[in-house]
Amino acid sequence: MSIQITPIKPAIGATITGVDLNHLSADDNQAIKEALLKHQVLFFKGQNLTSQSQVALARTFGNLHIHPVFPTVPDVKEVIVLDSHQTDLRDNELWHTDVTFSKTPPLGCVLRAVKIPPVGGDTLWASLTAAFEALDDETKDFLRGKTATHDIRLSFPAERFGQSAEDDEKLQKAIANNPPLSHPVVRTHPETGKEGLFVSEGFTSQIDGLDEQTSRELLDKLFAHSIKDEFVIRHQWSEGDVVIWDNRATQHKALFDYGDAHRIMHRATVLGDEPFYKERAI
Repeated sequence: MSIQITPIKPAIGATITGVDLNHLSADDNQAIKEALLKHQVLFFKGQNLTSQSQVALARTFGNLHIHPVFPTVPDVKEVIVLDSHQTDLRDNELWHTDVTFSKTPPLGCVLRAVKIPPVGGDTLWASLTAAFEALDDETKDFLRGKTATHDIRLSFPAERFGQSAEDDEKLQKAIANNPPLSHPVVRTHPETGKEGLFVSEGFTSQIDGLDEQTSRELLDKLFAHSIKDEFVIRHQWSEGDVVIWDNRATQHKALFDYGDAHRIMHRATVLGDEPFYKERAI
C-alpha cells in the first residue's frame, strides 16, 4: 500500500489512507509529519491501534505528557482514558487548545475511538492559523505582541472534578502545580513560522494589560470569529478511528450530546515547547 493524503477543506483537515498505524515505515512517519504541518488535523479510518502502538506513534513527534487529572490506561500511563461513564467530560464542550495552562502546552495529540455512542459524540476542530489570517489588519496589529492569562480552573472547576475527597485532593494539587500564566495572544508556529491566534474559551481568562470589560469583549469577539464555518471541520467517529492534530495551530471541542450512552476515547499527548511570538520581518 502507498500512503494517500486527501485534503478535506482548504483551511483544515485531511484524510490519510493506505497505511497501518501499527506498522509504520520511516517514510510513512515523515509523510504524516509533513501532512500534519500542512493540514493541522489528520483522520485515519478503520485502524486497530493498540495502546502500545498509539504511544509509539505519538513518540515519533516527541516526548509524551502525563496528564495531572484524567485516569490512564493500566500500565500505559502515557495514554489517558476519556470515559463518559467514569469522568464528567462536559469540559470538552468548551472550545479549547489542550493544556494551555502549562508553560509548555502540547505539540499535538493522537486520539483513538475505543467505544462510540450509536449517535452523537462528534468532535470539531478549528484552525487558529486561518482564523488569524482572516482578521482585518488593524485587529492583527493590535493583537501582535500582547499576552493573555490561561487558567486551569476554567475547564476543571471543583464542583465537577473535586466531588470526592480523593478527587478534590488531586484537583487541588493540579491547580497548585499549574498557577495562571501568560502566553502570546498571537503565536508564531515553531516549524511553519505562521501566525495564529492562541486563545480559547476553555482556558483563556484575560488579555493582559486591558481592563476587564475591554478584555472580555475582545475575547468574546475572537472566540466567535475563530469558530466560523470556514475554519472548522467536524468528525463523526467510528470505532477504530484515529485522529492526530497540531495543538499549536488548532482548538477543538467534543460534543456531549449523547446522553447516557457510553463513549470511550484514548489519547496520547505530545509535549511541546513554550509559545512565543516572533515579530515579522518588514
